[in-house]
Amino acid sequence: MAVEVQADEFRRTMATFATGVTVVTVDHEGGVHGMTANAFTSVSLNPPLILVSVDKKTHTHDMIAKAETFGVSILRRDQEALSRHYGGKPDPALQPQHEWVKGVPVLRTCLSSVACRVWASYEGGDHTLFVGRVLDMRLHGGDPLIFFDRAYRQLQPNL
Repeated sequence: MAVEVQADEFRRTMATFATGVTVVTVDHEGGVHGMTANAFTSVSLNPPLILVSVDKKTHTHDMIAKAETFGVSILRRDQEALSRHYGGKPDPALQPQHEWVKGVPVLRTCLSSVACRVWASYEGGDHTLFVGRVLDMRLHGGDPLIFFDRAYRQLQPNL
């Protein structure tokens, strides 16, 4: 007999997996639209592929499908405000700086970023899994912003 999985229990369980925090950006009519995402992973070295999971109800979903390109910026530990800004709590005082890499917008100041062309997309329930072929990468360095148990965290040095 199958056990019915409840959404809130599923969320709590998945929150026990610590992740980095990214901002997914897309060109929208010459401007930049973005969203915070932690459902992100590398897929392949040859060719270089990454995957991001995007809720079908978001504007970003339709924009990526139309543009067929997107950027992923991995946030530094001091960029929680950017995560919140792109996560649905916009701060009018915050002025994110973007750069265009191979025609794809990414955050100028972040831990690292990748510019991608959509390689494939797959249905994933209420999300679409966008697999991106990496066109270019930027590595800036620093410490990552971490998300665990529905809260932002930071790495602590080994003692």
